[in-house]
Amino acid sequence: MFLSNIRLWIYLAMVALVITLAGCPAAENSSDGSQADRNEKNEAKSRSGYPAAPRAISETKLKALDGEDFKISDYKGKVVLINLWATWCAPCIEEMPHFIKLQNKYGEDGFVMVGLNSDEETEAQVSSFVKQQNLNYKIGWATNEVAEEFMKISKLPGIPQSLLLNRDGEMTGMFRGGGANVIDKMVESVDKLMAEE
Repeated sequence: MFLSNIRLWIYLAMVALVITLAGCPAAENSSDGSQADRNEKNEAKSRSGYPAAPRAISETKLKALDGEDFKISDYKGKVVLINLWATWCAPCIEEMPHFIKLQNKYGEDGFVMVGLNSDEETEAQVSSFVKQQNLNYKIGWATNEVAEEFMKISKLPGIPQSLLLNRDGEMTGMFRGGGANVIDKMVESVDKLMAEE
């Protein structure tokens, strides 16, 4: 009995380590695939060599915590970092202080941080979490189509993951999973893009 308890604890510790290093698994979403097919046809290479943000991400109407619906394309002309997250995801929470700093540093210079909850968490749950974490950036919910498009691009069926868009709405970075290396690369990419603009 004692030996099997030790094995169980070792197994649980290994699972926790894998989740922390790779990110959290996403809640399952489903669709008929027809939107994904249309998105592939709509994606075009831009003059910078990066693909335009897929229409499923840029043109989908999203529900915001502040009550106003919005689309990512509303922010064309700004640098946008979009993050998929959930309140229970430890690597997601680890990234949030960095997002707060980026919003503080560049918000007045045309940077927009957008956090999209990718789980079926209620407005009350998300609102309480946002207050606890002192989040200062746009919070909303990802639709199934948006979450699926992220995962199609990243090849990661989990969270956190983030997508960076330049002022023309072109993808300039995809950041998969969590951890210090991913966070550093994300911050460095935003710094570089803001310096160029």
